[in-house]
Amino acid sequence: MNGMTGGRLSTLQAAFVVARRDFTAILFSRSFIFFLIGPLFPLLVAGMAGGIGKSVEMRTVRPVLGVAMSPADTAALQTAREELGRYAGNALPRLVVIDPPADGQDFDAAAALKGPNANLAAIATGTLEAPVLTGPPQRVAEWKGPLALLAARGADMAERRYPEVQTRATQTSKADQGMTRVLTAQGGQLMLFLLTMMLAGMVLSNLVEEKGNKIIEILAAAIPMDAVFLGKLFAMLAISFVAIACWSVVGGGIVLANPARFGGMAAPAVGWPVFLLLGVAYFAMAYLLIGSVFLAIGSMATTVRDVQALSMPATMLQLVVFFLASFAIGRPGTTIELGVIIFPFSSPFAMLARAAQDPALWPHTAALAWQALCVLLLVRAGASLFKRRVMKSGPAQGRKRR
Repeated sequence: MNGMTGGRLSTLQAAFVVARRDFTAILFSRSFIFFLIGPLFPLLVAGMAGGIGKSVEMRTVRPVLGVAMSPADTAALQTAREELGRYAGNALPRLVVIDPPADGQDFDAAAALKGPNANLAAIATGTLEAPVLTGPPQRVAEWKGPLALLAARGADMAERRYPEVQTRATQTSKADQGMTRVLTAQGGQLMLFLLTMMLAGMVLSNLVEEKGNKIIEILAAAIPMDAVFLGKLFAMLAISFVAIACWSVVGGGIVLANPARFGGMAAPAVGWPVFLLLGVAYFAMAYLLIGSVFLAIGSMATTVRDVQALSMPATMLQLVVFFLASFAIGRPGTTIELGVIIFPFSSPFAMLARAAQDPALWPHTAALAWQALCVLLLVRAGASLFKRRVMKSGPAQGRKRR
């Protein structure tokens, strides 16, 4: 037959047959309808986890107020910050001194915000009696009062008279852009983790069910075991995309109904279209990686109790991977981030966060190729483990009878 070798389907053809069979059987089952309702409960967990992200945000980029005044005014402002900081703490901005241009030109605060000082959120110029605050509109509105308080304290003004702070609004500074991109990176990682956590379990339950019905052994006798594993993985991945499409319709309706509530995430460094495409690719890789582990676990499990015992380490692996990737957000370019990217199970999460913070695209090509190679190796290892632990029973019994 055309496309067949020795009367048997090739590995890819057999994998497609298994994938089509599993996809159709699951998609039109009643349990899949109930499964689509399940994410309503993890949404509560996602809301609670949002508070944890604040600590990462403070660790990654803490904005400061640049001071470009005369040395006397700058020293007075710093002294006032130290004195009032004992009581106000983080309510007052941190200060950093900006040296004036060496060539004697006028200081351009708007240009300085776009310079190499990536953590500058706004800049104070002028004098203590007439300060000028330059920065993004939101940051200017937030720091106008604290700057007036520090200036009044530094100038030791009589009758507690606070100076009128002039404001000059600019586009978003690098500090604010960096902070909001961190939020985008965290949001992408959290969404990727929740989707993988919810959907990867279908692979394990499907394999254990077919082991109990002896269907998996019939398939293994007819087609290569690698094809069975690949077919099941990609069938579950296709089902996952159907579920995500349904949830996206509901989520899109919620966002459109209240767009102001969901406007806190800045555009990622690679842009939204590329970021969403990478999100789909990295979800597929994360799902296939953890799914291949679940297939290997299912090959060793014989009962539901065994599944529960063996799936616990894989679940813990998912949690550890998520925390590792979250930890690496605040350490870009370090050995820690490189290690998290190389480790295949955390690589999709780390690279999705990198896409939100770094516009370079070539690292994603290398990362996706590395993750795809790891998927193939894990599938072959899982299929080999299944053949050794399950399919070996036939020959062994035959020798015992003789």
